Amino acid sequence: MSLRKILSYALLIFIPISLAAKYLEWNALVVFITSALGIVPLAIWLSTATEEVAVISGPSIGALLNAVFGNATELIIAIVALKSGLVDIVKASITGTIVSNLLLVMGLSMLLGGFRYKEQEFQPVIARVNGSTMTLAVIAILLPTMVIYTSNGVKESAILNLSVTAAAVLILVYGLTLVFSLKTHSYLYDVGLVELETGTNKDSEAEETTHKPNLWLWLGVLAIATIGVAFESEIFVGAVEEATAGLGLTPLFTGVILLPLVGGAAEYVTAVGVAIKNNMDLSVSVAMGSSLLVALLVAPILVLVGLVIHQPMDLNFNPFEVVAVAVAVTVANLISLDGRSNWLEGALLLATYTVLGAAFYFHPA
Repeated sequence: MSLRKILSYALLIFIPISLAAKYLEWNALVVFITSALGIVPLAIWLSTATEEVAVISGPSIGALLNAVFGNATELIIAIVALKSGLVDIVKASITGTIVSNLLLVMGLSMLLGGFRYKEQEFQPVIARVNGSTMTLAVIAILLPTMVIYTSNGVKESAILNLSVTAAAVLILVYGLTLVFSLKTHSYLYDVGLVELETGTNKDSEAEETTHKPNLWLWLGVLAIATIGVAFESEIFVGAVEEATAGLGLTPLFTGVILLPLVGGAAEYVTAVGVAIKNNMDLSVSVAMGSSLLVALLVAPILVLVGLVIHQPMDLNFNPFEVVAVAVAVTVANLISLDGRSNWLEGALLLATYTVLGAAFYFHPA
């Protein structure tokens, strides 16, 4: 049984524990930890259900479903936090998710995959396309911040209007990336799947041909997991401020480091798991694709949702957050340019993430 399956079953026990902790009014730290652990298996089941439905719906619709639900957990947690007025934490979680996927997830994948295989290869063209698109996202995040820091005084309404404009552009760009990956250049993104299939033996191939997922069953799992994540997120967000304050953690560190670890658990397990199986194409696609989804879709959606629920959120990030994202994108691009990876490059990515994490921990914000 894979680590992903073990976690998806074993951590389910924390869902009733978190409910008891919430309604029996246990210590806020206990509520925070148990609800965070309760979100992890739900996120894995949400990801699994999406993949199973994708098997039935075919590659094109399946890829679209993965694009829509790929970061559903992070989006749900962010919307619940935004509804609670935790705008600073939501902003920090956006940058934190991008940084953790590019440095922590890719780093672990390259390190653990590199321990098993001396050198692993992946398609550099996919990394380059994702890297150039991420650069646009960094610019969109950077500009509102630079407008404030290069002006004598800017009205909040102007920054919000700029953020809405940038959000619209980013959503449009994300739509174009879907057209590129699903239609005009879909052959580039078939490599990871082909390698995964050719790497299996005949028995597993026969098993795969007989595997016919029950559509209604997995749609039900998808619905239940989504509702469960939303419910657990309410409990998690309700305790996050008191619990992290008790630990002496700032909202900046909480958003950048802690929230992405909870929301992105499914992607972490998937990316590392396939890297250990020597499928770095898929691993890199998961890590970079998740960052891309957050930057081009999740962040803009949160800006627009904030307007609807009367909790305005702009793209004016803490300058150090912008620096961290720029560093993560630059380092990830440099390491992935040649289409090869080894354990040392993974260690370098993890070292960069560790230093950034320490910097956010000691940041006085």
